[in-house]
Amino acid sequence: MAQAASIYPPLEDRPVKQTICLFDVDGTLGPARRAASPQMLQLLSALRHKCAIGYVGGSDLIKQQEQLGTPAINVTTLFDFCFAENGLTAFRLGQPLASASFIGWLGEDKYKQLVNFCLRYISEIDCPIKRGTFVEFRRALTGTIRNGMINVSPIGRNATIDERLDFNQYDQEHRIREKFVAALKEKFPEFGLTYSIGGQISFDVFPAGWDKTYCLQYLEHEKEISGVDYKTIHFFGDKTEKGGNDYEIYEDKRTVGHAVKNPEETMKILKELFDL
Repeated sequence: MAQAASIYPPLEDRPVKQTICLFDVDGTLGPARRAASPQMLQLLSALRHKCAIGYVGGSDLIKQQEQLGTPAINVTTLFDFCFAENGLTAFRLGQPLASASFIGWLGEDKYKQLVNFCLRYISEIDCPIKRGTFVEFRRALTGTIRNGMINVSPIGRNATIDERLDFNQYDQEHRIREKFVAALKEKFPEFGLTYSIGGQISFDVFPAGWDKTYCLQYLEHEKEISGVDYKTIHFFGDKTEKGGNDYEIYEDKRTVGHAVKNPEETMKILKELFDL
């Protein structure tokens, strides 16, 4: 697995110069919480021969391994840059980069206040169903505390795929997550937090500035490593509206944003842009 990246040209020798394609995961490379198709992975492999590729997702690396990797292939070998938790857990060419800690930044006392409020609020929400894991404290693959965010789900992350789909439809009508976020903003205005709704059943909570634009610092630093200055950063995402977890990076002046409705549209745009 560690040798997988060696079949591609070095970053500085990719034919489409100073260019990288950066992708959201859920709804962009694959259906939410499901694996990307073999056709998508094949297309990404072909693209990687032309320019650098990477992904940036709000979920932890374990979930991205399930969606993009296989039991035999580590996801960090399939992309030049892998940014889990918006880049707070990051890999370049299969090697880990520096990471950051949400609790280290916020402090244990404030963190407990935040979690306690979330659990009380969830206990009073009238949802069609509730399962388990309502507040997820995200960890790296090693289990070490180096995560940069928490994930909050009104129905619980243990919901099945069908239950997630049902809740997503319910939430579009009743705005459960939107109201939850508004309550948190009102309760903790001094905490300096950002709340980002993504996927089907949850939202992420992280320090202001730790949205998906956080990962761009690694791409800017690349010119000091390989000499590559990424002047064109294509970003593909499906939650690009204000309040969505792709909004900040989609609107960032450093990126060329592509709003997509599903993985099929991502593939269509890639084929047109890069003659694949």
